[in-house]
Amino acid sequence: MWGTMVLLVAFAVGAVPFSYLIAHSLARTDLRQVGSGTVSGTGLYRVAGFAPLVVGGLCDVGKGALGPFLAGDRWLLMAFAGAVSVIGHNWSLFLNGAGGRGLSPALGAFAVIAWPAALFLLGGLALGRLLRHTGLVVFITLPALPPFLLLVADGRAAIAATVIVAPMLIKRVLGNEPLPTPHRWRAAAHRLVFDNDGWVTAGR
Repeated sequence: MWGTMVLLVAFAVGAVPFSYLIAHSLARTDLRQVGSGTVSGTGLYRVAGFAPLVVGGLCDVGKGALGPFLAGDRWLLMAFAGAVSVIGHNWSLFLNGAGGRGLSPALGAFAVIAWPAALFLLGGLALGRLLRHTGLVVFITLPALPPFLLLVADGRAAIAATVIVAPMLIKRVLGNEPLPTPHRWRAAAHRLVFDNDGWVTAGR
């Protein structure tokens, strides 16, 4: 019973679109209409600036940490609580299934479950920003998390990372808009690796 409650709370809190709410409140902007349509800190920064980005980011990290924290020392429940928080964030019930990519709530979940994973993911984000290829570097970073945790932590942490990373990779492919047609498989592969539909624009 307690496990079910933890998962429900993690999902419900994860679904709260803090970046969207802040952008709508401060800039009267729907983040689903900005850039790639991702409801994320990047979009929030574009329309509202740095301070709102910090607030929204902390809220998103916090909601990812809540479920694993409530799970206590039940490692498998911690893993799935982190995953359902990411799922709630990525496919928010409050945004008709739209959402972000799950990076911030994943950071919060990893901070509770296995803090080296949070640092590893932060490092990937920072390197991606520095190289101006965030989508590509994050794509490399996400599947590298489980083997990294096998080296620096244990198998349980690696399993938790796999469970949390899976919906993040799925969201990259599905996005908030249907896959472009024709060449859906090419579009899906490009989204997975680069997290955008740039090849469609370039090919026109």
